[in-house]
Amino acid sequence: MRIVGDENIPFVKEAFSTFGEVTTLPGRTISRSDLIDAEMLLVRSVTRVDEALLGGTPVQFVASATIGIDHIDREYLEKNNIGFTYAPGSNADSVAEYFVAALAVMTKRKKRAPADLSLGIIGVGNTGSRVFKHALTLGMRTLLCDPPKQRQTHCDMYRSLDEVLAGADVVSLHVPLVATGPERTMRMVDASFIGRMNQGALLINTSRGKVVDEPALLDRRDHLGGLVLDVWDNEPAIRTELVEAADLATPHIAGYSFDGKVRGTRMIYEAACAWYFRKPQWSPAGSIDEPEAEIEVKESVDHLRNTILQAYPIEDDDRRLRQIVSLGKEEQSHYFDELRKNYPRRREFPHFAVKSRGYPVEVIGQLKQLGFRVGRGMTGRQGDRATR
Repeated sequence: MRIVGDENIPFVKEAFSTFGEVTTLPGRTISRSDLIDAEMLLVRSVTRVDEALLGGTPVQFVASATIGIDHIDREYLEKNNIGFTYAPGSNADSVAEYFVAALAVMTKRKKRAPADLSLGIIGVGNTGSRVFKHALTLGMRTLLCDPPKQRQTHCDMYRSLDEVLAGADVVSLHVPLVATGPERTMRMVDASFIGRMNQGALLINTSRGKVVDEPALLDRRDHLGGLVLDVWDNEPAIRTELVEAADLATPHIAGYSFDGKVRGTRMIYEAACAWYFRKPQWSPAGSIDEPEAEIEVKESVDHLRNTILQAYPIEDDDRRLRQIVSLGKEEQSHYFDELRKNYPRRREFPHFAVKSRGYPVEVIGQLKQLGFRVGRGMTGRQGDRATR
């Protein structure tokens, strides 16, 4: 079997070589000619998979190692009996940790405590529900908006969009991209949406760039007290003026933790094995096993925030993307993709062992709830590994 895969899928050759010969290519450049003798296609979010790509090829199985499927023409796949799988929830923890780190930076800059703020979560699926859990850990009051879930569950915990926007100091977007119909999310963040938010509220978007009407966002930027953007319309040719307008700007990497990407590889590999009735022969366990990283914050008045930002220094991602502004138009798209391709290995919170001597008891509890390994003054392997 010949397999073509996005080069940004970690361990794609190690895993799928059990099926046959694996060729890796940049996701944006995969074309029909690359698939002329391929039976399996493995992508991430930047490859549009439809008849234009697959027509006339022998591809029998497609997998996307991502949580979103708006780049996949599933109707075409079904009509042509082409198997399909993806990786829902694989990077949800990564995105939730991005939210926590971004909030840590923004509240530090604004001299506010998360516990003093209310959070509106738009979209409460795999990712939104994890953000909700972390927000509760940080002491935030939460308002949830998810019309499909509200209709399914009739649960009164879900509020209307207007109620959430009017009551939230922070609005975080976790919706899928839906282009048409009653659940349409494309361009949902328009001038009216922003105008209904509280004056001075913080907007965070880690969902899809096309969820935002970017010209309207630029026009109403002064209404917002803060803006954090990880996703952009027309990637990789993004609006650099919006990068400059954002407080934190990153190159679509909220879900790019190493752990999350490997999780995605494992999920699509196991699904491929099931499709072809093969027993799985590859596991990522040995590939990602490495010593825990230790964190110790000394003489700090804010152990919680400083621990979070040692584990994930999100401002480094922001600084790297801001360099795009100084480049010529021809170079900007390439630079954006290179940032994603060469993204540093970022581990999730459970990888970190915190030396907690001197930490307030309340903070120790919060760190455990966020997933850190915590032990008073001990190394990670000696500390409390059971409680996370």
